Amino acid sequence: MPAFTSAIYKAAAELWRPWLQPEALLTLSQGGFYSQQVRAGLRVVSLNTVLYYGPNEVTSNMTDPAGQFDWLEETLLNASRSLEKVYIIGHVPVGYLPFARNVTAVRERHNERLVAIFRKYSDVIAGHFYGHTHRDSIMVLLDHHGNPVNSLFVSPAVTPIKHVTEAYSNNPSFRMYQYDSGDYAVLDVWQYYLNLTEANQQQKSDWRLEYVMTEAFGLADLRPGSLLKLGLSFWLPQAAHLPPLLHTLHGRLRQQRHLRGSLQGGPGVCRALPGPALLLQVCGARRTVEHTHQQGGSSGTWMLIVFICVYI
Repeated sequence: MPAFTSAIYKAAAELWRPWLQPEALLTLSQGGFYSQQVRAGLRVVSLNTVLYYGPNEVTSNMTDPAGQFDWLEETLLNASRSLEKVYIIGHVPVGYLPFARNVTAVRERHNERLVAIFRKYSDVIAGHFYGHTHRDSIMVLLDHHGNPVNSLFVSPAVTPIKHVTEAYSNNPSFRMYQYDSGDYAVLDVWQYYLNLTEANQQQKSDWRLEYVMTEAFGLADLRPGSLLKLGLSFWLPQAAHLPPLLHTLHGRLRQQRHLRGSLQGGPGVCRALPGPALLLQVCGARRTVEHTHQQGGSSGTWMLIVFICVYI
C-alpha cells in the first residue's frame, strides 16, 4: 500500500462516501486512514496498519508513512480535549504473531511507535479491534507501572486461509461486542462460527454460537483489569493446573470449532503443545519488544492470550 494519494485510496473513499464525513474522506483518499465521530462522545479511528506491514516494501524505509503517526497523535489529542472516547480499528495488529517466533505483525520500529502512542493516550482509547492473524486473541496494554489500561481484541476471520507454517485453517466466523454505553468499555463478546465442512456437504450455512467470552472464562467483563487477571492465571507459579485447564477450555470451546476439519487424536482430545512450542506461543503472544520476547521476560507492555488455534 502506498504512502500517498493513489487510485486504490480514492476508490475506497468513493465507496465509503455515503457514510463518511468530508474530513474522513480526505484522509482516506490520501493515506487509507480516517477518523469519524459515530455518536456523541464516541469516535472511531481507522488506521491503515498495512503501511507498517513488512511485505509492503514501498514504506520500508519511511519513519512515518503517510504521516499517519502525527495524524494519530493529533486526532487522539483533539479527542481528549473534546472528552471523547475512541475505538481504534485496523487490519494488522501490534505485537508479535501468535504462530511465529520473534516476528512482529508490523515492523518492529513502527510497532514500538504505535505502542508508545497508545500508552500516551490510553485514557482516551476505549478499545482496539484488529484482524489479519486469523487467530481469536486478546491483549492488555499496561502502563509504565504495570497497570492495565486498554483491552485489545484480534478477531478470527471469515476467510478460511492459513499461513504456510501452520497446520490448520480456520472456519469462517464473526462476532458481536457488548459495550458500556457510559465509558464505551467492552463488556462481552458473542463469537459465532460456520462449520465449513458441514456447509459444503449440506450446501447451506448454519452459523452457530461458539462461546460468550465472559461465560467461557468466568469473567465479570472484558475491561483491562479483568483480562489481565485472566492472563496472569496462565503465568503465575501456582498455575500448575494449566494442562487440565486447557482440557477444560477445549471442552468449553466445543473442540476448537474455528479449526477446519478434525483434531488429531479423535473427538474430545486436547493435545497441549509440549515444552518449547507452548513457550513459543505464550511468549510470542505476551511481548511486543524483542529483548523481552526472546527471554519470555517478566515485564513488558502487552500480554496476549490466544484462545483459538494455539492449544491443540
